[in-house]
Amino acid sequence: MQIGELAKASGVSCDALRFYERRGLIRAQRRPNGYRHYAPETALLVGYIRAAQQLGFSLRDIAQELPAVWQHPDPAPALQRVLRAKLAEIDQRIVALQALRQGLSERLDQDCPMGVRAV
Repeated sequence: MQIGELAKASGVSCDALRFYERRGLIRAQRRPNGYRHYAPETALLVGYIRAAQQLGFSLRDIAQELPAVWQHPDPAPALQRVLRAKLAEIDQRIVALQALRQGLSERLDQDCPMGVRAV
């Protein structure tokens, strides 16, 4: 399928598809006329990329994890490992944000919240 067809099938703009290709996330074959031609399964791959982004994965994360997941004979356990690792990372960030929130909250009760005194 050509890039316009892939864009329509995946709900992603042609510019985004070109960007994904430059990042090595998807591949196209070039026709003699210079047009990109994508395999039909590329639409599924783009759907995976978009879903992963919505779950908080960066394109760098996706580029690092995607080959291992897609090339694994049974991708479900491989994907579960990736998702568990992301969940652990998010839990750590939540703990850090809660500590930051607590620190900010405590400073609100102080006369000089920033700890700086005028000279």
